[in-house]
Amino acid sequence: MVQSTPSPDTTGTLARRGLMFILSSPSGAGKTTIARMLLEHDPQLRNSVSCTTRQPRPGEIDGEHYHFITHEQFDAMVEAGEFLEWATVFGQSYGTPKAQVKAGLKDGVDYMFDIDWQGTQQLYQKLERDVVRVFLLPPSIEELRRRLTGRGTDSAEVIHGRMERARSEISHWDGYDYVVVNDDIASCFEEVKKILHAERLRRARQTGLIGFVRELMQPDD
Repeated sequence: MVQSTPSPDTTGTLARRGLMFILSSPSGAGKTTIARMLLEHDPQLRNSVSCTTRQPRPGEIDGEHYHFITHEQFDAMVEAGEFLEWATVFGQSYGTPKAQVKAGLKDGVDYMFDIDWQGTQQLYQKLERDVVRVFLLPPSIEELRRRLTGRGTDSAEVIHGRMERARSEISHWDGYDYVVVNDDIASCFEEVKKILHAERLRRARQTGLIGFVRELMQPDD
């Protein structure tokens, strides 16, 4: 139902399969900020555009921030198995369309996912070899509370609920390939960039290597 046009990878001279780069963290630990910085810095990284049943917020563009669809459309896509992962949060549903991601990966497109541990598990179960899982931790629980309070947008009750949820999310840290402590946003960004670069160089993702190496091994005429 929802499609996007993939573009080939141009980060190197060899053909490469794309990857699914997942960033997770408790609220306030920086995953949204790091994800935005990566997308702005790296033109080869695409934001995975999810489907959602919630209404657009001011400034959000359909097809860019989310694919905004009805509950009936979403349920039909679930029934047809069109999502890689999906979940319902506070009465609204969110899901990652399968077709566009699979087509993009084949063409060397890298996708960014800003999702929680449950969505991460679903993606890993379905496309394990394409998934790179990164979890961001706050430097301390006190700093996390300070960041949430500093937003000035939530009541004490809401912040308490976010802190309880944060502790639950942190308990799943060992389900990730990489864990980075976000003590300083610039340093954290550099560490995450290194992870992305290294994962792009994995031999298993270099689909053009076999032909390239065979060419190198040809005897001289």
